[in-house]
Amino acid sequence: MNSNYYAILMAGGVGSRFWPVSTQDFPKQFHDMLGTGDTLIQKTFQRLSRLIPKENIFILTNARYNDLVLEQLPEVEQRQVLLEPAMRNTAPCILYASLKIQKENPNAVMIVAPSDHWIEDETTFAKNVQTAFDYCSNNKALMTLGIKPTFPNTGYGYIEYDKNTSETVKSVDQFREKPDYETAKAFISAGNFLWNAGIFMWSAATVIEAFKRNQPELYELFESGISAYNTPDENEFILENYPKAENISVDYAIMEKSSNVHVIGAEFDWNDLGTWGSLYDKLDKDKHSNAILNAKSLVENAERNIVRAPKGKLVVIDGLNDYIIVDHDNTLLIYPKSKEQDIKQIQQRLKNKYGKN
Repeated sequence: MNSNYYAILMAGGVGSRFWPVSTQDFPKQFHDMLGTGDTLIQKTFQRLSRLIPKENIFILTNARYNDLVLEQLPEVEQRQVLLEPAMRNTAPCILYASLKIQKENPNAVMIVAPSDHWIEDETTFAKNVQTAFDYCSNNKALMTLGIKPTFPNTGYGYIEYDKNTSETVKSVDQFREKPDYETAKAFISAGNFLWNAGIFMWSAATVIEAFKRNQPELYELFESGISAYNTPDENEFILENYPKAENISVDYAIMEKSSNVHVIGAEFDWNDLGTWGSLYDKLDKDKHSNAILNAKSLVENAERNIVRAPKGKLVVIDGLNDYIIVDHDNTLLIYPKSKEQDIKQIQQRLKNKYGKN
């Protein structure tokens, strides 16, 4: 296994659209959302460790999740858990981790990956990442993996690539924001658009150079801590300086401003598991297209529902179609799948009415 290979595993999100299972205290990446026996972060760590030495996998997360990470990933040492003392989107934490990794290994090539995506074909995933690593080891490239669209999704950003090449690695023409339905249909018809999955590969030197060029203030803030990284003084520096960072995504910070951006069309299956509906798509269903997790059920005159309840709980449903039904702790959610994007707002309304939920 190549000692120059590193990973930055992004595990700081809340996953609010998976409420009531996913909460600020215990977000979705630490849950076994699909009933496989492993949590999402455990599955992602296992997937990355097929290609990357376990000691080279760094987990970026909120300070409140430190104990959860160490509990669920017993192979990981505290030095590998980078704690964000404030929520500042993806650019600051990626720059921080990249500088820390480069100080440890100037020849590092890395992947940045979310901790809560679902990928079944791990062999093909490793093959695609290896192709990207090979390219990034020999070229000053900012690489991303794009997902071939299967329908005109309006919830994802899109990557437009150079259609005049048959090479596996393609130049990116531009990133496109989440489109309306008609625009998404036009993207798919054009044939040279991919979904932006938020999976990136690059050498430490190349990504740091991109930050220095495109985000000089952010670069100077974190570069000033070089002497502290990988020493006992690192935590104090981060606690003092991290909250000063701009709240900005890595896409806006460097990817959309750089000319050396490339994409590989992923050959593996992929699901971002962003909503109950996306989870429903990955689960086995009964003959009436109901997906049942954990519960014992009696379901009649009901179709296309997703049901999640404590293991062994008896659930009886009659006359409901296309609903999300979740029984978790002291909360019961019965909500139309068509309105799943509103679940995030439901939490705030409950908080306003009843206090903390």
